[in-house]
Amino acid sequence: MKLDAVTVKNFRGYADEQEIAVGGLTTIVGKNDVGKSTILEALAIFFGSELVKPDLGDANVASGLREFEVTCTFSDLPVGLVLDAQAETSLSSEHLLTEDGRLTVKKRWDCSGAKPKEEVFVLCHHPSVDGLSDLLLLANTALKTRLAKFLSSEEIASVNKSNNPAMRQTLWASVPDLCLAEQEVPVAKEDSKRIWERIAPMLPHFALFQSDRASRDSDSEVQDPMKLAIAAALAETEVQIALTGVVEAVRIRATELASRTHDALGELDPELADGLVPTFKSDPRWASLFSVALEGSDGIPLNKRGSGVRRLVLVSFFRAEAQRLIEEGSKRSVIYAIEEPETSQHPRNQKILLESFQAMARADGCQVLLTTHSPGLAGHLPAESLRFVSKTRGSGPRIEAANEGSWDAIANDLGILPDDRVRVLICVEGPNDVVALKALSKAVNSDGTVAVDLSSDKRFAFVPLGGGTLQQWVSERYLRGFGRPEFHIYDNDVAKYQDAVDEVNGRSDGSSARLTTRREMENYLHPAVIKAALDVAVSFGFADDVPLIVSTEIRMDPTRKPLNPRSVKSKLTEHAFPMMTRQLLESSLGAEEVTSWLEDLEQMASGYNR
Repeated sequence: MKLDAVTVKNFRGYADEQEIAVGGLTTIVGKNDVGKSTILEALAIFFGSELVKPDLGDANVASGLREFEVTCTFSDLPVGLVLDAQAETSLSSEHLLTEDGRLTVKKRWDCSGAKPKEEVFVLCHHPSVDGLSDLLLLANTALKTRLAKFLSSEEIASVNKSNNPAMRQTLWASVPDLCLAEQEVPVAKEDSKRIWERIAPMLPHFALFQSDRASRDSDSEVQDPMKLAIAAALAETEVQIALTGVVEAVRIRATELASRTHDALGELDPELADGLVPTFKSDPRWASLFSVALEGSDGIPLNKRGSGVRRLVLVSFFRAEAQRLIEEGSKRSVIYAIEEPETSQHPRNQKILLESFQAMARADGCQVLLTTHSPGLAGHLPAESLRFVSKTRGSGPRIEAANEGSWDAIANDLGILPDDRVRVLICVEGPNDVVALKALSKAVNSDGTVAVDLSSDKRFAFVPLGGGTLQQWVSERYLRGFGRPEFHIYDNDVAKYQDAVDEVNGRSDGSSARLTTRREMENYLHPAVIKAALDVAVSFGFADDVPLIVSTEIRMDPTRKPLNPRSVKSKLTEHAFPMMTRQLLESSLGAEEVTSWLEDLEQMASGYNR
């Protein structure tokens, strides 16, 4: 399941209802103490994290209301649900989805008592016809009674009355118009509760890593990223199956012994035995049973080291996790929430973290949530991933989605400035093309040839048209106003790109555009670097789909974990392109074309006058 959005209402500073859309990589930006971390902690409470618990003080003080709500919307839902051996159903057939086919779960906490009391609802497009709107809350006997109200005796006789879902489907099918409307369906009893019990374990695993703030006794655990390693391991499907087997084995033996004890008690005191029923309750907190730690050779544990060291381990954890997710593909989905990842880190490590987060977000079944108020970090994040939190005097926080208005506000609020050294804007399709062009330009220069090196030459700024960073958006917006020429280069695999090339070449501002002569950037790689990077030998032509060919070859090896073409593309970008040299580029007959691109760029940059 994938988290699409989270909404908070009357939670801490958020008196008014505020929704934030969530993607693969989502970054909440804004000034200090504006309400960024509140969103992450609201999610932690929703998902039942051990780190953040609901508190009576979480209800907004100014509103006067003694309750708060956190609502999450999910997609990529399970097709079916098994309630028991005789009852199978689905969220769709039970009318538990929104009008657009998603699952929206609202959790409400009543803070008027001694401690917060949780209620759970499903917000859905549900039947509102009298007598048909409460079927999920009815027991088997009540459903049989309801059949008599809507069906004839003959119709009732044909219904499987031991199957609650079947009775509900028959009842809903008995009227021509169910008058579907948005409703809150409580999941507190009968089949609504049973359905929720099946759904809850399928929700994404939520792992929160808070910033360095010593605010509670458990902070040493919060600061230790190895706790996330245990949480990630416990979230694996295979591990969940194994643990379920352990619980079942204990249940069988324990209830067997309890039953024998009950029978023996019946022989001594039948009346007392009649009032006792053997039941087995199981809610093991597996995470508390395991621990893993990194200790130095001097025996000093990680959580006693400095914040910078702990964050270096965090860098390593996320790099390793990004690699694992890409290699293993999707299992139970995971949401990693990291508060202020730039804390106590050298700029180099911040860059490594960002690369890891972006790699993780591209992996199936993984989402990454960040908070930051750092212009250095925010400026290098995909602009469409940003969510801006701001507030004015006398009002609560307001969340704005990513758009040109909010990008402008973010840039002004955080102080992100354009780089006025730029002479030419290089417009490409996406971030992978940026890495590829930088690596190929470096390869052309690897034998000492004097040419443009796009990996270091500040006269050039990349603008990925399929999703650039905020810094690139600011530079592009700023520089367009001063008439910087643009160099567009697009892959040759999409016919419509020719129209874009013609449009750019038709300008009179010195801009230039072209299509690659090969299908895409991966076709300029030499097979030797693909072999070195992914240990797979392939051959291909200029028009072949290289990521697909590599993916197919890997899948044919039963000893290897499969990689989808998107993961292959990411790995080639990260590992193969940096190994290219001029000799390899010449061997693959690409050096002349790449050199022509760089010569044109040099001419454009040299010919530009302020």
